[in-house]
Amino acid sequence: MQRSARTSRHRRSPALLGLCLAAAVTATVVGHSEPTEAANAQTKVILNGKPVAVFFNDGDSFRVLSGSYKDSKARLYGYNTLESYGAVHEWGGWTMQELYVLAKMGTYNARDGVWECETDGKTDTYGRMLVWCPELATDQVRQGYAHVMSIDDNPGRDILIEAQKEAIANKRGIWAHGIPEFVLTSLHSAEEDVEGRGTYNRLVSSVDGHSVKWKHSTRYAECDKVCHTIYEVDGAVIDGLVAPAKIDPATKAFLGALSDSDVRSVLYDFAMYRHINRKVAPEKREELKAALMAWAEAGRFGQQASGEGACMLHVPFKRRFGGGKAECLK
Repeated sequence: MQRSARTSRHRRSPALLGLCLAAAVTATVVGHSEPTEAANAQTKVILNGKPVAVFFNDGDSFRVLSGSYKDSKARLYGYNTLESYGAVHEWGGWTMQELYVLAKMGTYNARDGVWECETDGKTDTYGRMLVWCPELATDQVRQGYAHVMSIDDNPGRDILIEAQKEAIANKRGIWAHGIPEFVLTSLHSAEEDVEGRGTYNRLVSSVDGHSVKWKHSTRYAECDKVCHTIYEVDGAVIDGLVAPAKIDPATKAFLGALSDSDVRSVLYDFAMYRHINRKVAPEKREELKAALMAWAEAGRFGQQASGEGACMLHVPFKRRFGGGKAECLK
């Protein structure tokens, strides 16, 4: 596989990128369409060794404008930028509008370079071609315009995890006013489940980028604010639950064979986040979650205060763009 590297090129300063962002917002207000913007914002990408023109519609996806993959929509994997269709993310001391600006800065950072990328042509569940651009991914994460993300239990790539640690330590970009344990990256309302597979929202760890499926059966109204709830945990209470969890008929089948430290980890994470961590096989998590929810309702985790982690506004896809935007995006 070809080694990808960034082509050396003069970079605009963050301040100048901010001016570009203001200009783009003005252009949107006066009615410029995406085709016009694409014509004026082409970026050169070396894709599988061949130069092609692309249009970055946000910081982690582009449309190919030339070459053998012309008209393909691409999703850059390994990292994620926040939604750029409107001000919908919130956590810590950030306002939604401030995080929206950072999402747009991620878009302009992607456009402001020449990137080497590679793909085998495989697609994601939305039909987008999956593309790996290592230098762009690292740059976005290191500057705090993006966060590491995998779509399953596996951690993100080491190079991106290290870049994110650096960004967090220096409070860059999205980490400047709060570091949620999990970033809420997508919301899905129950009526979207037309195939009976169940509905979930995606939570992504700020530590290593692994994803958690927050399964639910809630129907969200347009512009509903949905937050990941974080509960306070008393470690001594958790310590006292380890032995009972290994013999209780409702939990023994899931936890009985685990070490005490792993059982404590499962109980602690459930008490704090209300999900089952990676110590338990994916196919067993929902049943164990139901058992531990019964424990929580019975007060076995103690009196737990709670607060908001990362939040997001729910906006159906068809109401995110154009003249029919949802009211909360106007």
